[in-house]
Amino acid sequence: MQLKGGSEPVLDANLAIALDALLSEESVTRAAARLHTSPAAMSRTLGRLRRILGDPLLVRAGQAMVPTPRALALREEAAAVVRRITVLLTPDTAVDPATLNRTFTVQAADLVGAALAPALLELARQEAPGVSLRMRAEELEAGPALRDGRVDLEIGSIDHADPETHVEELVSLRMAAAVRPGHPLTRKPLTPARLAAAEHVVVSRRGRFTGPLDAALAEHGLERRVSAVLPSHLAAMTLAAVSDVVCLVPAAPDGAAPSPLTAPAAVFGLHLLDIPLPLPPLTIGMAWHPRHAADGGHHWLRAAVRQILHTPANPT
Repeated sequence: MQLKGGSEPVLDANLAIALDALLSEESVTRAAARLHTSPAAMSRTLGRLRRILGDPLLVRAGQAMVPTPRALALREEAAAVVRRITVLLTPDTAVDPATLNRTFTVQAADLVGAALAPALLELARQEAPGVSLRMRAEELEAGPALRDGRVDLEIGSIDHADPETHVEELVSLRMAAAVRPGHPLTRKPLTPARLAAAEHVVVSRRGRFTGPLDAALAEHGLERRVSAVLPSHLAAMTLAAVSDVVCLVPAAPDGAAPSPLTAPAAVFGLHLLDIPLPLPPLTIGMAWHPRHAADGGHHWLRAAVRQILHTPANPT
């Protein structure tokens, strides 16, 4: 329909919602209350709708207002339009996990993946049986991989995020020395000197022999012997379980509940020893591209990771 002069009528979303309220309530006052506005403002809106549609829509009949035939013909269509607008503009975070049918790709170190995958898959079986999980090693540069969708979520020590990337810290852990049962270090209290004298295996994807423990030992004039550098935490734990080498694993701070990241060490039967040196904490976080911020399925994935790691949300 066109207005006088041939101009096209303009009916925005707010007018469509007002039209639905007026035709449903058949009252300017009740429609105003429904939309939390004043009767005067709603009366002006009715006037605008009358001009656009070329019909009075609601007319006086004693103390009430009654719809015109045109209004009656528009009532169901107006309600349907508002329902479609509501669906269109409602955030997708309210998705029902049971209806999800997606594969999520998560990039994480092998230790994080080993700790996270069993609990995450079990939670998916209970809440979102249509969800599958693809775990990737830390093989892709996270920024571009998150940006182009090759990775949905990165979990680990996030120290290289692009400015637009959303990062949430999940848990702060301390490092412990993991050794096989009966290891010589378990027979006496652990001292910096005894720790330095033991053989060590270092985990480094870049092949580095040194780390924070070496700096802490150097403060005491000590230097450890690193007999092997491996790219995998699980490989290092395997070596520690069958030899006298020491490997470092993340553990919960003193007094906190056990961290899921120590579960693989328990599977290997390793004994955790407190390191008698001040070491920087290891912060585990997750990162994702902002296009997933309001996605319902991704929202479920982040909440599941949060639940498994027993930490509240703390977006930064």
